[in-house]
Amino acid sequence: MMNKTSKLYITGHRGMLGSVTLKLFEEAGYTNIITATHAELDLTNQQAVEDFFKKEKPEYVIHIAAKVGGIKANIDNPATFLYDNLIMQANVIHSAYQNGTQKFLFLGSSCIYPKESPQPMKEEYLLTGKLEPTNEGYAIGKIAGIKLLETYHQQYGFKSISLMPSNIYGPNDSFDLAHAHVLSSLVKRFVDAKEQNTDSVTLWGTGIARREFLNVTDCAKAILYMFENYDSHEFINIGPGDDISIKELAELISQKVGYEGEILWDSSKPDGMLRKCMDVTTMKQAGFEPTILLEQGIEQVIKSYKELKK
Repeated sequence: MMNKTSKLYITGHRGMLGSVTLKLFEEAGYTNIITATHAELDLTNQQAVEDFFKKEKPEYVIHIAAKVGGIKANIDNPATFLYDNLIMQANVIHSAYQNGTQKFLFLGSSCIYPKESPQPMKEEYLLTGKLEPTNEGYAIGKIAGIKLLETYHQQYGFKSISLMPSNIYGPNDSFDLAHAHVLSSLVKRFVDAKEQNTDSVTLWGTGIARREFLNVTDCAKAILYMFENYDSHEFINIGPGDDISIKELAELISQKVGYEGEILWDSSKPDGMLRKCMDVTTMKQAGFEPTILLEQGIEQVIKSYKELKK
């Protein structure tokens, strides 16, 4: 059993997932959680990270901080997505190992799987084919994080677990269209279109691509559950285990918003990976299952975006 008074460092505590995770761990009775804002600690600065770990010596680390974004952000900034994630992970993992961290939890992504991966995607399909070009930089960064932890376990006996969630969404997601993930960007597009009474909304791609969505609260619950109950150093998929097409998602959101205009598709724009549904057998065997239904979660996001606009 985890010692709830031991020092626990959560990176990315101000982000959509980090903020919910921090709250959940506090509610679960963890009394010695440390955090640092980007202004206080730049995780891409190796010396700063080393100094922080030497001073704080956290017994547990949950690494959530990452450079993230939707398909457009990934296409426009592949080097940034690869470099930032590589360097942050390397700095945090190495400093944690050097300063005696007892358990390290790493957050990856379902983007790690090959573009042509069989569906649903099992953990063993990692590195069996080429990646989806539109987010290759981000995917390689996350694969490197998994492999770095695997090799640190192999060479040094460093104890870690790696979780690969499906597309995370929730109330605190970015609604900036240049960076937003698909679900929050669709919420913004349809809420704005209804308010402005526009005749149609044009979306990227054909709408045939399918995605699996995990509510941020369910993901934070998975982090807490796996942190306390899962000990294998082999990474594990986290998600509902079912998916929805982007077209169905757009129709569902427009219906929830009450938008009655036309939905058009710009097929000159990429769809991204056509299907990305994960096999979550290992997660279920470990004793965890998400509980928030997609329709419920979409209503939360619509509400939060409308409140932001007030």
